[in-house]
Amino acid sequence: MSATSWSDGPLQPLAGITVLDLSRHLPGPWLTRILADLGATIVKVESPRGDPLRHVYPQTNGMSAAHAAVNAGKQSVALDMRAQEGRDLLLELARRADILVESFRTGVIAAMGLDEETLQRENPRLILCSLTGYGQTGPDARRAGHDINFLARAGLLSQSGPTGATPVNPFVQVADIAGGSLPGVIGILAALRERDQTGRGRRLDISLTRSVAGMGVMALSHAAAGHVEPGGAGMLTGGLPCYRCYPTADGDIALGALEPHFFANFCQLIGRPDLADKPFAMGAEGQEVVAGIVAALSARTRDEWTTVFAGKDVCVEPVLTPAEALEGLDAVVRRASGRAVVGLHVGAPLPPSTVAPELGEGGEAACEAIGVDAAILEAARESGALR
Repeated sequence: MSATSWSDGPLQPLAGITVLDLSRHLPGPWLTRILADLGATIVKVESPRGDPLRHVYPQTNGMSAAHAAVNAGKQSVALDMRAQEGRDLLLELARRADILVESFRTGVIAAMGLDEETLQRENPRLILCSLTGYGQTGPDARRAGHDINFLARAGLLSQSGPTGATPVNPFVQVADIAGGSLPGVIGILAALRERDQTGRGRRLDISLTRSVAGMGVMALSHAAAGHVEPGGAGMLTGGLPCYRCYPTADGDIALGALEPHFFANFCQLIGRPDLADKPFAMGAEGQEVVAGIVAALSARTRDEWTTVFAGKDVCVEPVLTPAEALEGLDAVVRRASGRAVVGLHVGAPLPPSTVAPELGEGGEAACEAIGVDAAILEAARESGALR
């Protein structure tokens, strides 16, 4: 096979797959945004007030920047699910969908008439993906929480920040994305493959707490072996001179020189070759090595040091702000209507630029396209349940 015969267009394996998205905020909408990038049709069902993420700060052209980013490429159905006509339309959408994604507290979708028995009877091929903090069963099933809470319960938040200090909120919503969105995508893709073989759907119970614990494989495996490290003192959390962030005269750099030859190159370039044989120093000796590096780096700015390290094998990068990073990420960031639309980079081109729908935009057309019963759609429209 010649190289030119390989596909080089957008990766769209989910073309023809319909996803009913009842989720809100970040984990579920980012999950379905990834499915949209892979070609699926996403019908996002919102309350008449819309997904709360629509209304957070900052706003760009009347929509929150975050909502625009995680909901691009979808159609919106503004539906009053308290009305019987709204619930009828919701069940009809579930009949026509391949996948249903929801992130309500345990038991809420059952109260909407979408209990597992009903869904299995009405659409046995449906894949139901539920995202919750603590799972569908057990004493914490209805416990409320957000990203920071799930990280705390998973044992990961304690490792964030300097030793002896109160943990620092991670900038990235690790539990939401790595504990919810990505396991959800993986589970759905696996369930679709299984459905190809069996003809049946299944329920995916994604606990953000249990899933994000997998991101802490290093810390948790160490703990299981009886080696407990305080926050900021682990091999990869700041305890080693060769693997941590350092201040310069005006900014910070990230050093990841785990291999001794990288650390030796780094020490040579900063004028401290005497430290080259101490990449893994700990305790008092490690603190002396860190202090020596800090003193050396204080002589120049972040960008000056970036120039010094350019082209050298040192595993050093400048610590960029989000605004600075955007300038170098244009290949995986689309810009539409003044908004940054970030996609999941899977090694193939992103699909053509799209934007997030306004509340209710494209919803009726999407319902008609997937074959929703015209009488049910009209009843929802006439009653005011469909806005």
